[in-house]
Amino acid sequence: MKADPELLFALKEDGVVTVPGVLSREEAQAMRPALQRAIDEDLARWEGSPGYIDQWMVHNLMVRDDAFLHVLENPVLHAYLSEILGDTCIVYAYTSSSMPPRSSNHSRRVHVDCPRVIPGYVTNVGITLALDDFTNENGATEMLSRSQWRTDTVSEEEFERNATRYLLKAGDAIIFNARTWHRGGLNTTDQPRHALTINVCRSYMKQRCDYPRLVPSQLVEKLGPVGRRFLGFDSRVPASLDEYYVPAERRLYKANQG
Repeated sequence: MKADPELLFALKEDGVVTVPGVLSREEAQAMRPALQRAIDEDLARWEGSPGYIDQWMVHNLMVRDDAFLHVLENPVLHAYLSEILGDTCIVYAYTSSSMPPRSSNHSRRVHVDCPRVIPGYVTNVGITLALDDFTNENGATEMLSRSQWRTDTVSEEEFERNATRYLLKAGDAIIFNARTWHRGGLNTTDQPRHALTINVCRSYMKQRCDYPRLVPSQLVEKLGPVGRRFLGFDSRVPASLDEYYVPAERRLYKANQG
């Protein structure tokens, strides 16, 4: 599987691009019940707790359902990620981005998903994978094209004037430089609008969570080499010299990880 050169060029120039058909429509919509179940479980457990500001955002989706786990091996996503970050990139965070009926979520503020600006060098890539059609009415994501190298803060007024609303079909993805300014939309319908989001970083960077320890071994066993590498299994660090002085095939930090 190879990435579309025209889409890669657009991503480099604009900081954001739509990649159609990352999942089939049927695959995307089949994930909706599992995601809604995870949302309901988290609301029941955490609502009212200090610091729980991201209601309707489920963290660490790879442990909530096998369908979410196997998205980590999606060949279309990896075709693009490998071109942008190299084929050793890893998951920084894997969450949902669902808009509740008649409302929005914490992503409604104008923001970026990466604090670093290194001119000409991408450290993080964001993926928003639509499980529903994104429409003008149900909270489609809004992006400010060509804002990825800016060091100033984009005002809400400027964003309102110049941002683009990304209308997707279920199964399509927005892939973007995580420095691109964006925000979630406002859902004015009576139904939730569901999506998955993955923030991907370079292999030498720290993940939000220690996924090689967080993900149960019985789930890791369901993944192939690409999925395990993407979770960070090839870029772990030893905790002792006993783990350091081992043959190359047993090393926690594999060679040539970037």
